[in-house]
Amino acid sequence: MSTLAGTRVTRDGWTWTAWAVGALLLLPLLGDLADGVVYGATVALSALVLALLTRRPRPRDREPHRLDLTVLALTYVAVVALMRLAFVGFGTDDVLGLFLCFAGALVVGSGVPLLYTSYATRRPLTWLGLRLDNWRPTLALALLLAGVQFSLTLADTDLPAAEDWVPLLVMALVVGVFESIFFRGFAQGVLEAAFGRDVGVAGAAVLYGAYHVGYGMGGRELVFLTGLGLVYAVAYALVRNLLVLWPLLTPLGSFYANLENGDIELPWASILGFVDVLVVVVGLGWVAWRHHARALGHFRGGLPAA
Repeated sequence: MSTLAGTRVTRDGWTWTAWAVGALLLLPLLGDLADGVVYGATVALSALVLALLTRRPRPRDREPHRLDLTVLALTYVAVVALMRLAFVGFGTDDVLGLFLCFAGALVVGSGVPLLYTSYATRRPLTWLGLRLDNWRPTLALALLLAGVQFSLTLADTDLPAAEDWVPLLVMALVVGVFESIFFRGFAQGVLEAAFGRDVGVAGAAVLYGAYHVGYGMGGRELVFLTGLGLVYAVAYALVRNLLVLWPLLTPLGSFYANLENGDIELPWASILGFVDVLVVVVGLGWVAWRHHARALGHFRGGLPAA
């Protein structure tokens, strides 16, 4: 799978971009068949065929790192467990317990990758896709995919009263930060470094779909979300920049799904809670960035004068 991260777009890059657009266009056609199973299976099969057709031998960036994989596995289990406790254990009968566990999952899922990347591996945060150097191709791809999705979903949706949709949008934006950092920047990055690009993309998609068991979703929904996760994983692989997914593509998709289901009602006060979570995540990101900047400055400062 080629990348658009540079200035030159390869033929494979255009091919996978067309595939991602086509996968989104299939949503209204196949999304409701067998509760999304047909969509998930179709997307997965088409991605497999295309991967085989465009596959080229590529050297690994490095050997599998057991610590990376261990941290990924432990963080994933913690996130899913907290989500499960929030939505299945506490539920709406205990709003405080639900929110605390939900917020804990978002902070753990975002904070561990940020701090581990900076402190333990000493990689820059650009390794997690937090970068601006390739903003032009990223913006172009983000607008293309989000535009297709918007035209198929929210463009024809009548919004309810503001108090019924603004908190949902804020929640979608904050959850989108966590999902982008954890599933794309961290999980996909770790799996790609250990096993190669194809396994990284497929593995991140499977982890993304399966994690929704924490929300109490069933098997058919997980298959659908795995297919959707493949679209997100491919989009990220093309540019290695989280801005291709956030703040447009994934939050708007989640926002539309919550509007359509109509089973989540949030008060205005919930916005403050989600903002608090976002502030914590941004703060952890700043700490991670600051640590890496200081370490790099110290290293350079120790070099002999020219």
